[in-house]
Amino acid sequence: MSEPKIFDKKPTVMELEPGTYYWCSCGHSAKQPFCDGSHQGTEFTPVVFELTEKKSVALCLCKYTKNTPFCDGSHTRL
Repeated sequence: MSEPKIFDKKPTVMELEPGTYYWCSCGHSAKQPFCDGSHQGTEFTPVVFELTEKKSVALCLCKYTKNTPFCDGSHTRL
């Protein structure tokens, strides 16, 4: 299994509207933290998540979280 590219060693905190989102799991998307299709031809696939209400979230950019797509502090061990 290949390793994801570490985009950053801190999360991105943003307020998101209700809806369906596609979190980049490979680290190569130019639209971080969201998928832009850069994973094509790899074993990575985007992580789909839904929000039912407007919410402030911390989305992982190191790609090593165990709570995808949300930051769990894994970046502090890289």
